[in-house]
Amino acid sequence: MATKIPAAQARLFKNVFVCKSCSTKMRADPKKILERKVKCRKCGKREFRAIRKK
Repeated sequence: MATKIPAAQARLFKNVFVCKSCSTKMRADPKKILERKVKCRKCGKREFRAIRKK
């Protein structure tokens, strides 16, 4: 079984959120996501979830 590289895990999952409407991935500060200050580039909505780790 392969070991997980911390630098790669941070690059793939840190501060990455997914739009609940169109599933576009965006990188943003979690505080701004909670305050709903970030808009989706594709659809313009402000609802995001954290990316799921595989």
